[in-house]
Amino acid sequence: MRSARRTAGVAVVTAMSLTGCLGTGRDAEEPGRDPGARPPGGTVGTVDTDRVIARQTFGSPIADGATLEIGIIELRVSGRLAHLTLVLTPRNAGSDQVSVSQLNGRSAPDVALLDTVNLKRHRVVRAGERQLQPHHIFDKVRNGQPNVQTYTFAAPPESVRAVDVSFGQWAPFRNVPVTR
Repeated sequence: MRSARRTAGVAVVTAMSLTGCLGTGRDAEEPGRDPGARPPGGTVGTVDTDRVIARQTFGSPIADGATLEIGIIELRVSGRLAHLTLVLTPRNAGSDQVSVSQLNGRSAPDVALLDTVNLKRHRVVRAGERQLQPHHIFDKVRNGQPNVQTYTFAAPPESVRAVDVSFGQWAPFRNVPVTR
């Protein structure tokens, strides 16, 4: 029984470290560092938020004058999956942190890839009961700052070189290149 608990504990820690759920503890090691501060050079983590392949700014119903800038960093195929990396920058959203649901008029953004070659809509992939995307209510984005989000889909067929990307209530991004 004791070894089963130990094995289960090791499995949980391993799974959490592989999914990025455990912190590195660096915030505690670096006194005076703001844990929420944006790294220099327009990057968040290892993603350069200034290098987008498509960008649009939309009005948001969250507050008068509020906008949401959506930038597509890349749509990259890895094996049988496609990973869409976006940068969301809300402005004048009424508070320091808001949910994507609030920015989208209190509904899920329903992110999808639209394959106009084969007339298919690719929805976010599920792993068990969990969709491979940020939670649209509980995950918050910071007002006035770039916020990176990743969504995972089944990869479009090899013959598809570009797709349209639908995000929320706004007009889709057209002809987003698929990187293989």
